[in-house]
Amino acid sequence: MEIVTVMKPSIRVAALSGSLRKGSYHNGLLRAAIDLTKEAVPGIQIEYIDISPLPFINTDLEINGTYPAVVEAFRQKILEADSILFASPEYNYSVSAPLKNAIDWASRPPNVWADKPAAIISTGGIFGGGVSQYHLRQIGVFLDLHFINKPEFTLNAFQPPEKFDVEGNLVDESAKARLKKVLISLQNFTMRLKGRE
Repeated sequence: MEIVTVMKPSIRVAALSGSLRKGSYHNGLLRAAIDLTKEAVPGIQIEYIDISPLPFINTDLEINGTYPAVVEAFRQKILEADSILFASPEYNYSVSAPLKNAIDWASRPPNVWADKPAAIISTGGIFGGGVSQYHLRQIGVFLDLHFINKPEFTLNAFQPPEKFDVEGNLVDESAKARLKKVLISLQNFTMRLKGRE
């Protein structure tokens, strides 16, 4: 009897970090997610999209329905992705300014976020970035983003045991296991919405 292995179709995920800091824990979460897809979550390909080159949103930069080249390239990456993974830090109970700026650029006509499945991961202090997640979900309603509801991923970065090393890499195995569950949920939800089950 021959055993046939069935691979899930590959989905492309655009990953955005709302933190520009060099040793960012949010970037560390995304690196861990990328590593997990190579080791334990087949059928999902994550591409980190750097939002730091984007100019501040300014409609004066829109000329004859086109955007600055760096914005056009960013929008194309979002358009080509099957789903989105946001690593959202919390600033004053909300999303960070760089992330909101990227969201706003990609929402300009035509809105390239529309009908994309998405997930949010956060880390930080007591709430682990959870309050920013709820605000991002509110923003997503207007953009027609479809967020997975469970599992939620928040992580208190400063509570023992150590969650990140000095370079911002996720080292906590239980957090990696939780992150894997988010990726599997995003993968399944994306395939369901895209009719690929």
